[in-house]
Amino acid sequence: MLNFEELKSFLNEKADQYNSLDFIEDDPIQIPHRFSLKQDVEIAGFLAATISWGNRKSIIKSAEKMLDVMGNSPYDFVLNYSEKDLEALQDKSIHRTFNGQDFAYFIRQFNKIYRENESIENLFLVKDQETNFLHAIERFRSRFLETEKHRSHKHVSSPYKNSSSKRIIMFLRWMVRKDKHGVDFGIWKNIDQKHLSIPLDVHTGNMSRKLGLVSRTQNDWKTVEELDIAIRKFDENDPAKYDFALFGLGVTKELL
Repeated sequence: MLNFEELKSFLNEKADQYNSLDFIEDDPIQIPHRFSLKQDVEIAGFLAATISWGNRKSIIKSAEKMLDVMGNSPYDFVLNYSEKDLEALQDKSIHRTFNGQDFAYFIRQFNKIYRENESIENLFLVKDQETNFLHAIERFRSRFLETEKHRSHKHVSSPYKNSSSKRIIMFLRWMVRKDKHGVDFGIWKNIDQKHLSIPLDVHTGNMSRKLGLVSRTQNDWKTVEELDIAIRKFDENDPAKYDFALFGLGVTKELL
């Protein structure tokens, strides 16, 4: 077992190693990296993050399918789609349980949001006294999903129901984190990256347990917060950089 300083040094080294432009090539983050307009990055990023479960090549392929439907101009499509465009999506297969109906629903909701907001960032603002995105995610959910029940609601998970909300947390890292490596975008300027958590999946969860960072066996919101406490001791200003270390170590099985 490593002591605190050794573990901090090791994780910093691995975060630097995996947080490189090479990371983009095989990761769903490559989808928003195809755009420069802020709103295009947000929409493409949110959609790619939403379907980020399973094989990464399959995720990227499915995300490209959505980009094709939107004419590779997500923001323009969201603002100017026709009902006929959305009707054509109803029976379309997108990615696993995320289907054409879900895609059409998301487009409608994006339209409502961008008619009133310049950026989705406005819906994720962290309030004073809040230390993570627990409440911000729920505020976003209530605005994005509204009140009427729809099958698509299951694709935007709730930390209030103890979900790790992995895909939203990952999207937030993409939008908020800013460093010299150029993987994350850092295009949201009104949210401090110190509030970010690590997206908890099989790789980051298993590696966190292996390194003694968490004791809980489930990958849920309580474990997200347990991991928050551990990683913020290593870097309270940029805790989410350790996502690269834990995910990279998990994927490469370097410690097995």
